[in-house]
Amino acid sequence: MTPERQERLLNVLNKRQHDITLVLENVFDPHNISAVMRTCDAVGVQEIFVLNSKIPPHKKWGAKSSSSAAKWLTIHQFTNLEEAVAAVREQYDTILTTHLSSDAKPLHEIDFTKRIALVFGNEHAGVSDEMRILADGNFIIPQVGIIKSLNISVACAVTLYEAFRQKNLAGHYTKRRLPDARFHELLTEWGFQEDEI
Repeated sequence: MTPERQERLLNVLNKRQHDITLVLENVFDPHNISAVMRTCDAVGVQEIFVLNSKIPPHKKWGAKSSSSAAKWLTIHQFTNLEEAVAAVREQYDTILTTHLSSDAKPLHEIDFTKRIALVFGNEHAGVSDEMRILADGNFIIPQVGIIKSLNISVACAVTLYEAFRQKNLAGHYTKRRLPDARFHELLTEWGFQEDEI
């Protein structure tokens, strides 16, 4: 690995965030998932949970949409909703779903500096009732148009850039936040040799 490549990857890894993740529940279009992955990479989200409890698991993501972002992310795939939620709970304190309800919090009122998982549902039915029951609450992206929904990849991008704004203001990108063990695991996964670590 060239010194330039090494420096670039270290700079990216030093900005990876360990306290925010996305859960994509039964998202049909792999290109939507890939577009979400590209945004995750852009703002330093390392881990994504993909739940396929009502549709077959995806064999691959849309390469053009992700620009190979999947290669640099940790993607956990599940076919059982309860198992997926249990795995998310091991790492994140709060699970919020995107759902239009009377108790839903507007996006800008969420504290993204805490350990949080954000659930986005599929293109047709949104987040399932089962997932909403297991979550800690709902949030919405404020809108003033006729159509009260956004494409899932757009909704994820809007949400993640609000998280990026808050985390940036809180200094989350100025020092390494990944735990040492996880940092070194990713160095190995990203192709660093023992003498480069």
